[in-house]
Amino acid sequence: MPKVAVILAAYNSQKYLRETVDSLLRQTFTDFEVIAVNDGSKDSTGAILDDYAARDSRMRVIHKANAGQVRAAIDGIAASTAPLIARLDADDLCTPARLAQQVAYMDAHPDVVLLGGAYHLIDEQSRHLTTIRQPETDAALQEILLTGRCPICQPLAMFRRDAYARTLGYRPEFSPAEDIDLWLQLGEIGKIACLPDVLLSYRQHAGSLSESKQDVQLANMREACRQAWERRGVTGKYQFENAPQWRAGSDRSSKQKQLLKYGWWAWNSGYRATARAYGWSAIKAKPQAAGGWKLLGCALLKPLPSPGPRKPGQGWGEGRVS
Repeated sequence: MPKVAVILAAYNSQKYLRETVDSLLRQTFTDFEVIAVNDGSKDSTGAILDDYAARDSRMRVIHKANAGQVRAAIDGIAASTAPLIARLDADDLCTPARLAQQVAYMDAHPDVVLLGGAYHLIDEQSRHLTTIRQPETDAALQEILLTGRCPICQPLAMFRRDAYARTLGYRPEFSPAEDIDLWLQLGEIGKIACLPDVLLSYRQHAGSLSESKQDVQLANMREACRQAWERRGVTGKYQFENAPQWRAGSDRSSKQKQLLKYGWWAWNSGYRATARAYGWSAIKAKPQAAGGWKLLGCALLKPLPSPGPRKPGQGWGEGRVS
């Protein structure tokens, strides 16, 4: 029995899939299996996964009709046997020591049932945008979860199989907020923690959630919190704080706002060339708007700010010019 099962759900993921799988198979920790679920892909995702499985015995592939990422994750977990479950999306990248560091922490802290960590945000061209670090302690992480924010990045999560078995598991009806629903359930069984080290590059896609999906996501986050408040007997103590419209919709103004957000992330993290590229893209999206010109001017002329990681509660997409 392997120590860790990495659950990789993939749907039409051929663009980044090889890079993602390579990052897994190069882990310094080797006692793991990969359960890759091909969720009815119409591109070459299935063939790519089969090719890896033919060359590496740690890789198992499940081909199934398309039923969504949540159902794919459920099926992957059901097919695994390891005591520790790790998640990964088909377009993200693990650092070589990701599993080693997480397993060492879980072994040293048997009361922790769910573990996250710090991560880089990258764009579709693998350009670094910013770094996200979360609090490390159970108390701080539970407070964040109970107000509708999600401090555990799902493709970086590791959790215990026996704890998962004591919950309702991933619930498809909460998609695309199934992660916070499960984290809240796990937080009622044991402790939650985050490592301070960067363990993942988390890819951001412009327009990855439509406006309708954003509305559903926020509604499901709110419901997950409401149920958790009832289960824990803390109704009235917490208030849902997640803000709406944090990803681009289909309109030009929304897309320009997304470009500016990415550009300011890059600028504040010290990546001038990336900020300049996003400034130009924002100008092309809305030439008359001042935001793109401001970002481009900073990227061309201003000294870079002192880079620093984003923390929970910091503003997103706002220029810090001095």
